[in-house]
Amino acid sequence: MTSPVRDHGRPATPRTRVRAPELVGRRWVGTGGADLSLAGLRGRIVLLDFWTSCCVNCQHVLDELRELEHEFADVLVVVGVHSPKFAHEGTVEAVDAAVLRWDVRHPVLDDPQLVTWQAYAARAWPTLTVVDPEGYVVASMSGEGHAHGLGVLLRELVAEHEAKGTLRRGDQPYVAPPAPDSAFALPTALLALPAAAGGGYLLSDTAHHQLVVLDDDLTTERARIGTGERGLVDGGPDRARLSEPVGLALLPPDVAARVGWDVAVADSTNHAVRGLRLADLSLVTLAGTGRQLRRREGGGPALEQDLSTPLDTAWFDDQLVIAMAGVHQLWAFDPAPAGPSGAVDATGGVVRVLAGTTAEGLRDGAAEQAWFAQTGALETSADGSRLWVLDAETSALRWLERSGGAAGGGVDREVKTVEDDRMANVLPVAGAGYQVGSVVGTGLFEFGLRDGEAAQALLQHPLGIALLPDGSVVVADTYNGALRRYDPLGGDSGEVTTLARDLAEPTAVAVELDDDGRAATFVVVESAASRLTRLQVPAAASRLAGEAQRVKRPPTPLAPGPVALRVAFTPPTGQKLDHRWGDPTRLVVSSSPEGLLSAGAGDAEGLVRELVIDPSALEPGATGVLHVSVQAAACDGDPVTGEVPEFAACHLYQQDWGIPVVLDEAGPSELALDLRGA
Repeated sequence: MTSPVRDHGRPATPRTRVRAPELVGRRWVGTGGADLSLAGLRGRIVLLDFWTSCCVNCQHVLDELRELEHEFADVLVVVGVHSPKFAHEGTVEAVDAAVLRWDVRHPVLDDPQLVTWQAYAARAWPTLTVVDPEGYVVASMSGEGHAHGLGVLLRELVAEHEAKGTLRRGDQPYVAPPAPDSAFALPTALLALPAAAGGGYLLSDTAHHQLVVLDDDLTTERARIGTGERGLVDGGPDRARLSEPVGLALLPPDVAARVGWDVAVADSTNHAVRGLRLADLSLVTLAGTGRQLRRREGGGPALEQDLSTPLDTAWFDDQLVIAMAGVHQLWAFDPAPAGPSGAVDATGGVVRVLAGTTAEGLRDGAAEQAWFAQTGALETSADGSRLWVLDAETSALRWLERSGGAAGGGVDREVKTVEDDRMANVLPVAGAGYQVGSVVGTGLFEFGLRDGEAAQALLQHPLGIALLPDGSVVVADTYNGALRRYDPLGGDSGEVTTLARDLAEPTAVAVELDDDGRAATFVVVESAASRLTRLQVPAAASRLAGEAQRVKRPPTPLAPGPVALRVAFTPPTGQKLDHRWGDPTRLVVSSSPEGLLSAGAGDAEGLVRELVIDPSALEPGATGVLHVSVQAAACDGDPVTGEVPEFAACHLYQQDWGIPVVLDEAGPSELALDLRGA
């Protein structure tokens, strides 16, 4: 399927109607055992959602689609096509766990060999493709934020095919899979509670939308916090509501006394940070509005600032650092002190960007120029000088430090505001003075289970982290089902070993000490099995020599030399690209290795870019990566004149692609991508 080329939204020559390829995969999930086909769905509108379980943007799209599924329940069939990025995601067990974890309530085609992915020429997670009631592809779009435009398109298709007599209404083919028979539902994070709070553990029971206080035996429940229904509601344990809580961070006692709460909770799909007071187990919202961040901005008052899928928090350098996975950044939160009576004053807190540009990838250096990739876990070193960071999508163990190596002075409190929030690409002023480095990991497309020198060791989508008394780092290597250890004193770059294997998607680990202060046992959250497991710390670690693995997506062949990059974007009916303050579109292009592009890299307006690919940057047959980030701002136009009113509502469409490429003298000299093609 070829994409139309559009320059700044002006349609090119219309393409021939394309019959939608059949849906082919290993099996179906959520159909009660039935196999679906496009022929059997003829007469209904079919929306294909190409997703993978590791992808936070795919999670956002699942949330965006829920209202559309409800509104168009009798004419629209959403089909998730699970097309794995990591090897582990291709297993039956991982797909089933992901469907439960993300509360997917429509049929899912399990496509581990990417057969349907390739048939529809998908290039990114997530990709959405709309098939009309007659079985033809009518739209393809990448990324998130398309709910409004999809709603407009669906209403047009319903009207058109009702008039033609080709629309068939009916019930949904979805059949809910059985719920897991366990006390917990896909738990993710674990926090040891202080003796003053009675000891034991606090667990994020993520799919139950609750927090659980457990005794040391890991089974006796002292309390549950939250009603179990999704929501953003503060109050006591029987009233409060959360939505997929994940990371937990205990404040230092003096800080907790100052602010009036003890534990920070990353309330992921509420796009919020909550504060838990251990004395009465009450929750208060500290940051976030409940809306997902859709703009690039520098921060502001915490309760007025949208966030994007926070997955963890940690107290570092006199601030609460937030792993803002949805925008691939680290943010910082300055809480307000409690009032004279000890009551929490959540209205005075401030949030701001600390590190990262929003570009997805692995790039070290100054914090304001670093790239992150779905950061999922944070841990502060014992001396407070280093923040350890796990980037799940690059399978990387990284760190953030003061540029001079010293911490404790706080950060520049200036918050940079954004006047033109339609297309702002803000450098994080608050991150000045910090550096980012990596000890394990190479980028978005290589992973594995390999020990040895840290510079060549490999992880696979790690999500949990803890520190040992000797300063080494324990990593819950989630998709390898393993616990790994990074020893900074081993070898020139440190050494990685394996402590335990055959775990069911470990997402968190706590270290228990003996009377002499030595690590004695690990408590591991096995998320896919919905259980907690206590393991003895092994006397000796294993050293595994596994091979590197790469993402299975077939690389795109391109001819060396000049290549025309064109991104198709057609605004939904009723919207226009708004040129009142200049070009409302932007492309950011880079490559791995950096020398792959001898021209065309950088950040500039427009949806067309002339690239020059340097063949000397790659060995014959080797794969490089083109990183393409696009934004387009379209505003609601006057229904009669089509002009954009002064105070029109505007919508930001954006997507990041990491496209594996191989050089082929006979390959095409054009790369066409759909942000929103029609």
